[in-house]
Amino acid sequence: MGKRIFGDPMLSRDNSVACNNCHVKAVAFADPQHALSLGVDERQGIRNAPGIANMAFMKEFMWDGGVYHLDFAPPNAIENPLEMDEKMAKVVWKLNRNSTYPAQFRAAFPEMGDTITSPFVLLALSQYQTMLVSATSKYDYYKLGKGELSANEMEGLQLFKQKCAVCHSGELFTNQEYRNNGLDTAFADEGRARITESAADLCKLKVPSLRNVELTDPYMHDARFNTLEEVLDHYAAGVKQSATLATELHQGDFIGIPLTASEKKLIVDFLKTLTDYEFIQDERF
Repeated sequence: MGKRIFGDPMLSRDNSVACNNCHVKAVAFADPQHALSLGVDERQGIRNAPGIANMAFMKEFMWDGGVYHLDFAPPNAIENPLEMDEKMAKVVWKLNRNSTYPAQFRAAFPEMGDTITSPFVLLALSQYQTMLVSATSKYDYYKLGKGELSANEMEGLQLFKQKCAVCHSGELFTNQEYRNNGLDTAFADEGRARITESAADLCKLKVPSLRNVELTDPYMHDARFNTLEEVLDHYAAGVKQSATLATELHQGDFIGIPLTASEKKLIVDFLKTLTDYEFIQDERF
């Protein structure tokens, strides 16, 4: 049920935008076409649509962590006037009037009764998203002892551990925390502070997972970088000082992460081992 709803533009006001418009399977459920999410009437959102792999293991959702339970993530897009611009009640009304949805919902959720209700719509969508597990990359097979990394990839892994893994930690390659990574000195997007209403969280955004990062360009919440090389150039020489800048980006008197050209290349070589081709070709999705 969740898979069908995920691909149905009926969720939007004018039946033009589905979840998979901005979360495309071929690029690990990110958006390959638009820097900022594009909704009904070609309305432009304020952030780049991130990939949604491995949501089952995340504590909070959205760039600013404003959603704490995966069941409640879809209304964030459905009711956003810049995205689907619809009301959940109207979505449920449309589904109940559809010729095939009611019977399929009853088959999926016998406890539901005769009428589709919003909790079951949201549950179907979250259950589909929890299936989107990416864990069969070249790196994963290396970790399982079923494959090898090249010399360059191994050297890149070691550099990654030294330079990047404080924030992009663990097997999800994110500590699931919020950081200001020095993109600006003035904040057009308040980030986490929109949720907490704390000046200490200005311009802090969720550290994204780097799984499938080769596929999920453009990068950053505002899509300002098109390549992984540009991202590493930012950390090496473009980090801007501000009151909430991540402490991880203070290296003594140096602001940012010291990286040579050869180190950047090796790190990119490693990051490409996180691309999960089995995941993006999985016929279940």
